[in-house]
Amino acid sequence: MSPAATSTRRVPGRFETSSGYAAVLSSGLFAGFLVTVAVFESSLRGLGASVYTQVRLIELDRLGGLAALLLVPAIAAAAALTVSVTRRRGSGRWLALMALLLLLTALVISAAISVPINTAQQGWSVLAPPGDWSAVRDRWQAAHVARTTSAVLAFVLLAAVTTPRRRNPEGTQS
Repeated sequence: MSPAATSTRRVPGRFETSSGYAAVLSSGLFAGFLVTVAVFESSLRGLGASVYTQVRLIELDRLGGLAALLLVPAIAAAAALTVSVTRRRGSGRWLALMALLLLLTALVISAAISVPINTAQQGWSVLAPPGDWSAVRDRWQAAHVARTTSAVLAFVLLAAVTTPRRRNPEGTQS
């Protein structure tokens, strides 16, 4: 890129920089939280109905609120970043938009599958889990893998959008 082209190139402003930082931080925390839950849930697969139910009831006590607390700011910050990058006609606008859509996908999966299952599981008894407990567990875990994958991909895309490109000595981007 010539020096003249470089001087007319619009650089990110404070709003874009702040929203980018917030998007990467909040989406990274959300993705990390989901990965942790996925690893924990996979360790429960070999346990029986009563133990699984007891652990799920403990999980459901606080983890749902934490998920919402992390996802809502991630979506808001990703939306703000997407608007800012798009207005500037920045090169990362499609990556930012895809990241936002992936976070919204995680929200839809949560609302359509995970939350209804969580709500039903809150009524389970440790002494008498339902007969189809393992099918419910499998459905929840499959949905969780899908939303975790969406969240991790969104985080990676947001990190890519906000990572400044280095310039080679010749003035080209690398």
